[in-house]
Amino acid sequence: MILTDKTIIDEIAAGNIVIEPLIEANIGTNSVDLTLSNTLLMYTNHILDVRKKNPYVPFIIPEDGLILKPGILYLASTVEYTETLRHVPILQGKSSLGRLGLFVHITAGFGDVNFRGHWTLELCCVQPVKIYPGMKIAQICYHDISEMPYTDYANKADAKYKDQGKDPVASKNYLNK
Repeated sequence: MILTDKTIIDEIAAGNIVIEPLIEANIGTNSVDLTLSNTLLMYTNHILDVRKKNPYVPFIIPEDGLILKPGILYLASTVEYTETLRHVPILQGKSSLGRLGLFVHITAGFGDVNFRGHWTLELCCVQPVKIYPGMKIAQICYHDISEMPYTDYANKADAKYKDQGKDPVASKNYLNK
């Protein structure tokens, strides 16, 4: 079951969902819009190796925007820090951006119960598209769970992306055994 605006607001009030900063106007019928931070990462190697830590460079999106190019993966993050203590968070693209050929996640839109942090986005585009810091970039919705898990994300020993900062985080697949 996906939570509606009323339940999202009630769960924020109860402390089961945290969104900081929360812009109340960004609460939709059954999701909350999240905004784009000003930092991007771009891998420097043309071929990426899943068993190695791939080098990357960070850069800042200027206030007057940045044109993304097709065929390049850009890692971005949300301005908003989120915590989801009793629900499964799902990150989705915004339809208006999809209609411009901008993908905001490739396969990593599914969160875990008790994920805490800024979301890393995998941006890629079909044709050149200009983006801006602070723009609405994605929406988060919440699914109910049948019961609390044995071990939530924040307490998993192998949770590679917990305790991350506000900037995008490159792949840590090389840590998988």
